[in-house]
Amino acid sequence: MPFVRCVVLGTSLLMKPESGTSLTRRLALSISMLLIAGGALVSLAALAYGRQAAQTAFDRLLLGSARQIEASTSVLDGQVMADIPVSAFELLALAPEDRVVYRIVGHDGKTLTGYDSLVIPKENMAEVAYYDLEFGGEPIRVVALSHRFAERAFSGTIQVLVGHTLRARKALAQELVGSAILVVALVGVSMAGLAIFAVYSALRPLHRIERSFSSRDPRDLTPLDVAVPSELTPVVNAINRFMSRLGRQMETTNNLIADSAHQLRTPVAALRAQTELATEESDPAALAKALARIHARSRSLSRLTDQLLNRALVIHRNDSAVRTLVDVRTVAIETVDEFDIDSQGRSRELRLQLPEHAVWVRGDVLSLREACKNLVNNAFAHGQPPVTLSVFAEQGKVILAVEDRGKGMDPQTTSRAGERFLQSEETGRSGSGIGLAIVHEVTRAHEGSLRYSVDEVQGFKVSMVLPGENNASKD
Repeated sequence: MPFVRCVVLGTSLLMKPESGTSLTRRLALSISMLLIAGGALVSLAALAYGRQAAQTAFDRLLLGSARQIEASTSVLDGQVMADIPVSAFELLALAPEDRVVYRIVGHDGKTLTGYDSLVIPKENMAEVAYYDLEFGGEPIRVVALSHRFAERAFSGTIQVLVGHTLRARKALAQELVGSAILVVALVGVSMAGLAIFAVYSALRPLHRIERSFSSRDPRDLTPLDVAVPSELTPVVNAINRFMSRLGRQMETTNNLIADSAHQLRTPVAALRAQTELATEESDPAALAKALARIHARSRSLSRLTDQLLNRALVIHRNDSAVRTLVDVRTVAIETVDEFDIDSQGRSRELRLQLPEHAVWVRGDVLSLREACKNLVNNAFAHGQPPVTLSVFAEQGKVILAVEDRGKGMDPQTTSRAGERFLQSEETGRSGSGIGLAIVHEVTRAHEGSLRYSVDEVQGFKVSMVLPGENNASKD
């Protein structure tokens, strides 16, 4: 078994991935090592089988010869007589280089005929026994056959011994082994050729994947559509997922550039014009009004810039941030703590409703907090105070809701909620519409949904419905 262990160890070393090595070469070498190991085992088995087959064939010839000699013996006048026929040695004589010896031993242990040097083992012999001896300086194979006479003139057991040298046996064994090894070698070579062909055929889909990539436009990030075996499907799926993430990142970058160019140009130009007018204003009252407009414009521009950058950050974290267990109550509390007071220094009317026990989701706490802040900002910007931020669990879902006393959005706007700049383009109300787009992106990334509800008494409510994480041990 040491040889087999060496082959297995060599195969495992060949299969270890190394940078810059050929997968085809590693597979070919590994298969070759396995074929060599299998060929060696088959050769050893053929050698044992060849020797056993030759031994069995010639032992049967020896037994047949001994049976004929036994049949030729008889009792005459109380004496055992043997008239050995020539046919008893004809088959053994077909091996011209081998010698045939025989001996008939009487019941008293004396030789009746044959060679006295053809000895019998001391141990008890069965009716038919085979053993090996050395006769005349050459090894021989002997069969001993016991025959019992029970007649009035003679009663006793005689033994017939027939021996044959081993030259023909060895030649037959070598011929059998040689033929078997030749067959194994031919089969091994054929299998090696088929294995190499199979390896190249199995790796051909990899070349199709490479050709598909090299032939497409560098900006084409559509999913890869190549016919591959089922074993390579996970690889293609992983490539497509990576390309999808890369496509989303590029889309985010392009949208950020386009939105910045489109949305920031006008307020920056207006701010510059108002600043130029203020520098030329001599009336203190008019100057104060101009500065107030500049301050309001600056706050609006700052808010728009923050939302553009935050949306890009949220989309980026959707693909890159590690999801952890988050207590949504903590998200709500941190939102309230970070919420700005209004320009006059008075706290806004923001109420907080939380359950006694933790409510867990698996997600990105920064993205969830940003979505929550935008919901609260939208409620104050477009609704009526007081604003209530609540967290609760319902049928395995975690709900983070923001409610105000306003009338809410009309059905047409609600159906398009989540689009960038929807409010500024559709309703003409103040705001960029990016806040709700951020909420939509965060909810979608967390495999949740947005709910909108309007009640004449309670007002307008926006709810983020997220999959709950059942982990009571964290409470």
